[in-house]
Amino acid sequence: MTTSDIKLNMEEIKLMALFSDITGAEVKDCIVDQDGSRIIFVVGLGHLGIAIGKRGATIKRARTILKRDIDVVEHAETPEAFVRSALAPAKVTTVNVQEQSKGRRVAVVTVKNENRGRVIGRNGRNIERARLLAKRHHGIDTIIITEPESP
Repeated sequence: MTTSDIKLNMEEIKLMALFSDITGAEVKDCIVDQDGSRIIFVVGLGHLGIAIGKRGATIKRARTILKRDIDVVEHAETPEAFVRSALAPAKVTTVNVQEQSKGRRVAVVTVKNENRGRVIGRNGRNIERARLLAKRHHGIDTIIITEPESP
């Protein structure tokens, strides 16, 4: 699946254009949460810093203008790098994408126990964002979180 396969509605297209105008970042995708309280933007590789701005000034301005919470994820070409980016700023040890039976693709994410809460997020918000984006951009059906094996 490529970014060109993603279908956007008019609201998402308008939000992408507005976010790009506010931040100057290249916006590749936009998803509005089901309850409408959060917008997730996927920005081009190397554009995350531009979207956030010094000390978060740019993203704060965008939140004020759009009157919604905003998450920004940096695009990556490989599924592994994209899953890692979608889970940032959590520290992920490894990401391994596996093909399973019936064509299912699963990303196995290894994180140390002290980073597990950050990967999952409050009420599962961070892991759900990563699952949604991984499915949409790389056809990954689910993400499994594991701990590193003890030596």
